[in-house]
Amino acid sequence: MYHKVVVIGNLGSDPEMRYTPSGTAVTNFNVATSSRISKTRNGEAVSCPDGWKESFGGKHWELTTWWRVTAWRGLAETCNNYLHKGSQVYVEGEVNGTAVDGNQNPRVWTGNDGVPQARFEMTARTIKFIGGRAGGGGEGATYAEPEEPPPGFVEENDIPF
Repeated sequence: MYHKVVVIGNLGSDPEMRYTPSGTAVTNFNVATSSRISKTRNGEAVSCPDGWKESFGGKHWELTTWWRVTAWRGLAETCNNYLHKGSQVYVEGEVNGTAVDGNQNPRVWTGNDGVPQARFEMTARTIKFIGGRAGGGGEGATYAEPEEPPPGFVEENDIPF
């Protein structure tokens, strides 16, 4: 049993694939999801919610959430071969992180500029390329994690990056 999460968004950079010491492929990439609300409602101005910013067109308030996605084995290789910055994807998987007070929390850190930053991290179980050929699309790739870890399974702490 896991906390199932579905994310639909665009890659913020090209995927990065590496291999564990035992030769298992692992690929990481970042996906941005955005929420938008109109700056006006019933003809009246809507104030900017905390943490939101003005959208590029200036007619909406926008909030972007970043997801760090990890794909393993065959799915990792497929993602590395077909995805690129800007690709639109559907990712289904589980949230990683520390559970505090019964909640899964994002990874939080302070950037070099002193500004607090956060992102959610997830392990992909299913990925579909949905942006069409120009957006890195295709039929999609699916990988289902087995119930039991396979022989030679590498724990997260053993990953060389």
